[in-house]
Amino acid sequence: MAGFQSLPGFRDYHPEDFSRRQQVFRVWRSAATAFGFQEYDAPVLEPLDLYKAKSGEEIETQLFSFTDKGGREVSLRPEMTPTVCRMVGEKAGSLKRPIKWFSIAEFYRYERAQKGRLRAFHQLNADIFGEAGPEAEIELIALLIQCLAGFGLTQDDFIIRLSDRNLWFYYLEALGFTAAQIPAVLTVVDRFDKAGAPQVEAFKPYVEKFGPLDQTTKNRVHAFALQSGSNFSEQEILTLWLQDAKPEAREKVSARMADFRKIMDGLADMGLKDFVEMDMMVVRGLAYYTGFVFEAFDRKGDLRALAGGGRYNDLVKKLGGPDLPAVGFAIGDVTTGLLLEQHKKTEPYANAPAVYAVIGGEAARKTAFADIQALRASGVRVEYPFKDLAFGKQFKTASESGAKLALIYGDDELAKRVVKLRDLADRSERDVPHDQVVAVVRDLLSRR
Repeated sequence: MAGFQSLPGFRDYHPEDFSRRQQVFRVWRSAATAFGFQEYDAPVLEPLDLYKAKSGEEIETQLFSFTDKGGREVSLRPEMTPTVCRMVGEKAGSLKRPIKWFSIAEFYRYERAQKGRLRAFHQLNADIFGEAGPEAEIELIALLIQCLAGFGLTQDDFIIRLSDRNLWFYYLEALGFTAAQIPAVLTVVDRFDKAGAPQVEAFKPYVEKFGPLDQTTKNRVHAFALQSGSNFSEQEILTLWLQDAKPEAREKVSARMADFRKIMDGLADMGLKDFVEMDMMVVRGLAYYTGFVFEAFDRKGDLRALAGGGRYNDLVKKLGGPDLPAVGFAIGDVTTGLLLEQHKKTEPYANAPAVYAVIGGEAARKTAFADIQALRASGVRVEYPFKDLAFGKQFKTASESGAKLALIYGDDELAKRVVKLRDLADRSERDVPHDQVVAVVRDLLSRR
């Protein structure tokens, strides 16, 4: 149709789309509050330097940034992590540890719109500050699992892949990479994993650009890149990574593996073992991560990462706050929506009324209006026909609306001073005294 349209990468939310989005938010918010996280919000516009300080100058090409009327360089937020670090840093001295915060907000990135990635999108962000041990990772990964399992998805539908950048650092140091080279190598590994290259040869050009390496070292990096997608035991990692390493390097890896086991054991104790696997190819290319990292994927492998996060112990301090350990994750609504469609988990009647009033004439309408208003005032969603219609058409509309109950106001009911209540699922009916309608309806709905 001619006329104005929404911009590329941005979405309109017609009522049915908005309802599905709200369903996602309800599940996320319910999960986060059940885990004891506190909700916060923040400005959608931030100083451009906040994102440069976190990610470097190159981030500006991905932002909706501009100079405002006051001459300030600003940007629409592309993520929440810098903002929450700023906010926590400002009040860290008065906040009880651990600090567990979450938000559900919209973000903006200037990049090519494609399946699973848009220019405007919503995310749940959940972060824990002030806890340096793996207990924080256990809590956050469990929350991430609930953010997906809350839709009725199971371990057959998605998986959390857990990795550790510290182990990568120990491994690459043992192979002779310098501290300056390692972050760049991890960026390459991150890209390699996303590309899904199946052969050793595909990885060689990426590693070789980081300087002259002997053939043995190259082969070991290539082999590790291809083999590490499985769940390694501690001994397998020690053997594969540190064949020629000094004893102190082995001690570091052993200590780190103890933390890895603590995370996996903690999740197993929660009954979540089948949702998580160790996969060292997950490295999260962003340089600010300082330890464990994790991503969620659909089991079919049809979608982009559903969620991602990890530990970032240095970022609060880097952005001007105190030295405060932190770990967090974000899960987006775009890929979550695609996953729910894939598994037919979208709620068909998220916009449905709870009650539909079937009204037989003007005299009945007067009585019905009083009940409708009382129910609405108590928080029950009720709909009714604006015009006088035949009962048959009203019942058809009630069924199509997705309502759970119908309240029937006819001449017989008026004469007996009752309202007929019909369960639209099983078609059962009963008469309810007029003065008990609100109490009976609320009680029935509370048990659904």
